[in-house]
Amino acid sequence: MDTKWTVERELKILEKWRSSEMFQFNKNTKKKIYSIDTPPPYVNSPVHIAQAVTYCYMDFFARYRRMKGFEVIFPLGLDRNGLPIEMAAEKKFNISPFIVGRDKFLEYCQKLINEGSEGTKESFAKLGISFTSYKEGNHIGAVYLTDSDDYRALTQATFIDLYKKGLVYEDKRITNWDPKLRTTLADSEIDYENIPSTFSFIRWKIKGTEDFVVIATTRPELICTCGMVIFNPEDERYKKLDGKILISPLFNKEIQLKAHPLAQIDKGTGIVMMCSAGDLSDIQFFREQNLIPVIAINQDGTMNEKAGFLNGLKVKEARKKIIEMLTEKNILIKQEFISHRTPISERSKAEIEFIEMPEFYLKQLDFIKEIRKVSEKIKFYPAESKKILDFWLDMIAIDWPISRRRYYATEIPLWHCKDKNLIAIPKPGKYYKPWKEKPIFSEETEVYKDGKKVGALNDAEFKKENWVGEERVFDTWMDSSISELYTLKYRQDDEFFKKAFPSSLRPQGKEIVRTWLYYTILRGYLETGKPCFDDVWIHQHLLDEKGRKMSKSIGNVIDPKDLLKEYGAEAIRFWAAIEGDLAKQDLSVSKERIKAESKTITKLLNVANFILQFGKPTRIPKLTELDQLFIDYMNELTNFTDDNYKEYNFHYPVVKIRNFLWEIFASHYIELIKARAYNQEGKFSNEESESAKYTLHFLLERLLFLLYPVIPQVTTEIAKEKGIELLKEEWPKAKKVEADFGVIEKLLNFNTEIWNEIWKKKREQNLSLRSEISGIKIPKELKNFEGDLRECHNIR
Repeated sequence: MDTKWTVERELKILEKWRSSEMFQFNKNTKKKIYSIDTPPPYVNSPVHIAQAVTYCYMDFFARYRRMKGFEVIFPLGLDRNGLPIEMAAEKKFNISPFIVGRDKFLEYCQKLINEGSEGTKESFAKLGISFTSYKEGNHIGAVYLTDSDDYRALTQATFIDLYKKGLVYEDKRITNWDPKLRTTLADSEIDYENIPSTFSFIRWKIKGTEDFVVIATTRPELICTCGMVIFNPEDERYKKLDGKILISPLFNKEIQLKAHPLAQIDKGTGIVMMCSAGDLSDIQFFREQNLIPVIAINQDGTMNEKAGFLNGLKVKEARKKIIEMLTEKNILIKQEFISHRTPISERSKAEIEFIEMPEFYLKQLDFIKEIRKVSEKIKFYPAESKKILDFWLDMIAIDWPISRRRYYATEIPLWHCKDKNLIAIPKPGKYYKPWKEKPIFSEETEVYKDGKKVGALNDAEFKKENWVGEERVFDTWMDSSISELYTLKYRQDDEFFKKAFPSSLRPQGKEIVRTWLYYTILRGYLETGKPCFDDVWIHQHLLDEKGRKMSKSIGNVIDPKDLLKEYGAEAIRFWAAIEGDLAKQDLSVSKERIKAESKTITKLLNVANFILQFGKPTRIPKLTELDQLFIDYMNELTNFTDDNYKEYNFHYPVVKIRNFLWEIFASHYIELIKARAYNQEGKFSNEESESAKYTLHFLLERLLFLLYPVIPQVTTEIAKEKGIELLKEEWPKAKKVEADFGVIEKLLNFNTEIWNEIWKKKREQNLSLRSEISGIKIPKELKNFEGDLRECHNIR
């Protein structure tokens, strides 16, 4: 057998696996179904190292479950919806949808994603990922696209039912607004960063007096939207001013000053101006106080007529302009530079503004208690990761705004008759594009008013109305949150869905628990009333060698294609398993450590090559105590590995297996029994020699089985030499044994002591390492292994 493992050798194996579609799902199976709801990667950029490693882990899970007798659904989804696609198209083609128009912009998006999809498949194939299929289609486990007509039709169908159940409504509210992308965002799509800012200390005149108070603010351009000024009730400095009226600088509006616990005594001057939509606390305050908000910022991020002399200026320009005027009129006292915690768009990184917009909302506040109960039925790995979901459930304050003012996403399937406040909703099951299609005038297209059905579109009174298609699209999480429903054929094959639901596993990163995981559990519950997963596996991040998050701006991103070319998939996969417990710690990607695991692949091949020279006995011989000890140890290792693999923990067992290969099997056991296996001088009985050969083959085969989910290529190649087709084998059954494995450690220590001390003396005396040694006493606890020890070390 060739012991040189090369990238070229891997590619031949992987191409054969991919083209043969050997892992296809058998719909007529009688096996229990195990399904993995894989996170569809965006196709607008190449597969990065974090995706490569986490998909390797998912492949570990899939291969192990096949060995355990499950029929596995392990699909590859390609995410081709939403803002990331649009942003990538804008950047690559230097275009704006607001200039080229919707139709043309969608063409550019299609061009971008068609270029990236095949590259994503290729990268995963080279990593040895055993997806159920690498082909698109309607078969179970096929590659699926989130922008396909049938996927979008399912998103629309679920929305239609939710609307008819009264769980979707439209409302005009102050929402999170991304001025760069010009769309509403949900709270889950917002990050917070400490951004350098300026506290401006401004005089506010007290009405009817010559006195004034000083208010510090980071948003002076929003003075025009101020609805109230507050101070903390415990602040002795301002108690006497409670109820007074202030005059807003430059705008000369009368604003009431009141005590309120929201004000912080030690922040700024202790007096706070509450603007209509300066931040989330402002919005909540206006609701509590029943204040009418004044929105001074347009959708494009410019000030409007309510901002008076700032009308038409961009927000930062308006800030600069008002500071100039306040300074000119001697109203600005001073400025202090600070670091301000600022909400930013997760996608565009633009600072969030808060403007009033009509949007569709999906009710979620009503179901928080039910979602908590449902999540208790899902097993989280690691268990502590559930706290991330629990924390997010505590943070939800409003219903989910599901409409977006963008383009490359699933359209909201509605038509409006705005004159009479009517909405036409089509029959679910078809993919609709209302912005470019007319409604279907039939009794199956229902008409609603104020959330209640009032007729059908073929009714005479509605036929004559002017129906206008909805132009908004869904938040992309509306699509992503039905991934497990789609892959298990929800609404497509009811019999199969009933058999396969819930999905067995959701593997994902901790950073999208508040979005993908939460929204999927919510939507799954609203559709089925049940938990949508049995298990959830949450992983941590991958960092560079210095422990930094990988970023294009830093220039520390590692391309897995380069690693694959240099070291191959098996080294990457083995490194991924042994580097650390990805479910509990961030992993630092080290090229040197990946390279080092190439040596482990070579070590396994060399060990196998040595063993294969001995024919495997056709019967189980009477085993020596040494051989039985190591077989018992391997059975114990098998059970340990099985128990951990079952819990999605591959790190600890693989580290233990690697240690066995290097430090016990190759370095000690083989050396101990080598003379007995060869038995060239006939010092051992035939039965003893056969025992050594049998044990060598047993230990090698078991190693191949245990390592197959992690390094499937090299293990299947070695197994093939033994007439074993690992791809179709079941997990080995191992006896539970009671044995003193501490004696193995004593054996290792004895060997090491001799090799270190006696061999050193032989070298000093210029003697052959195989020359006899005497005066060595075999310890009492190792007497049962005396024959092998004497032959191994040539003790006489």
